[in-house]
Amino acid sequence: MDSHWDRRLKAGEIAPELTLDLHGHGLDAAYNRLMDGMAQARGMDARSVLVVTGKPRSGEAADRGERRGAIRAKILDWLAASEHGGAIAAVRNAHRRHGGDGALYIVLKRSR
Repeated sequence: MDSHWDRRLKAGEIAPELTLDLHGHGLDAAYNRLMDGMAQARGMDARSVLVVTGKPRSGEAADRGERRGAIRAKILDWLAASEHGGAIAAVRNAHRRHGGDGALYIVLKRSR
């Protein structure tokens, strides 16, 4: 991913091609929705996915369990350990118009 993409993401100029709203789901449901959504995004050759997680909370990720902020604390680990990890070019915080601290952009590598 080049600096042009980073600048456009920070400015909120990228319109995500798919939005996954995980906010309010339990961990198991959020994980399943994330994996299904990533498979869908890759199947449609999307380059950007907006994932709504809810705002992060303070404290250690392992201590959160099902409490607020648990999805946000686990999402990067879920993505890295998944079959989709190798297809991800970058994960960035979303612009305020797309959810700010409560959402992330996932930028996928170009399909070959």
